[in-house]
Amino acid sequence: MWDQEIRAMASTHAIIAASVFMATVLPAVLVPGFSVYGTHLLWLYLVSGAVTATSVAVFWLLGITPPTKKHTLGYKLSRLFRSCLYFFLSCLFFHTVVVLYGAPLIESALETFSLAVLLSSLTTLRCLCVLGPNVQAWIRVFSRHGAMSVWDTCLQITVACTVVGAWVGAFPIPLDWDRPWQVWPVSCSLGAMFGFLTGLVAAPAWIHYHRKQLTYKCK
Repeated sequence: MWDQEIRAMASTHAIIAASVFMATVLPAVLVPGFSVYGTHLLWLYLVSGAVTATSVAVFWLLGITPPTKKHTLGYKLSRLFRSCLYFFLSCLFFHTVVVLYGAPLIESALETFSLAVLLSSLTTLRCLCVLGPNVQAWIRVFSRHGAMSVWDTCLQITVACTVVGAWVGAFPIPLDWDRPWQVWPVSCSLGAMFGFLTGLVAAPAWIHYHRKQLTYKCK
């Protein structure tokens, strides 16, 4: 059972990582003048859209998304609305946190919010796919010893890697190197993306090598 879940997780992560690669390479081939630096916001939204679409499709096909208790159309629409609302609130939350950490409040507001959208696509969206729009479940998973499945542990690792990657990506910005990737928020978004990809590799590997020590409470 453990091996099957870990293989499913690794396959899922490989597909998501491939979507990031395709969202970066295909536009560079098809769109004149496209580049990660020169048209950074376009790249950022393409990657966010690719990760979002791929994650929703793959998690739904694998049956990782928690089943709905009701099958009525109204309940499903309500669940979809709450998921979209949580995602939007997550964008506002990340935008506020980034501003509090020193990003311009008015100047480059679009760039800051775009970074918040990317962070939400890499973190909050995975919570919505795995746990659904359930804040109590989110609090449980990210509390100490709150994981109840390998997917909960995977969430902890990937979210932590993404946030740490974005934070580390901010360090080169004040340095007087005059590099194109120091323009706000290129280094932060690249740091978040590298952190996210690192988490996709690290999560199944860490769970595999520690599976004998991992114990989960019953839901």
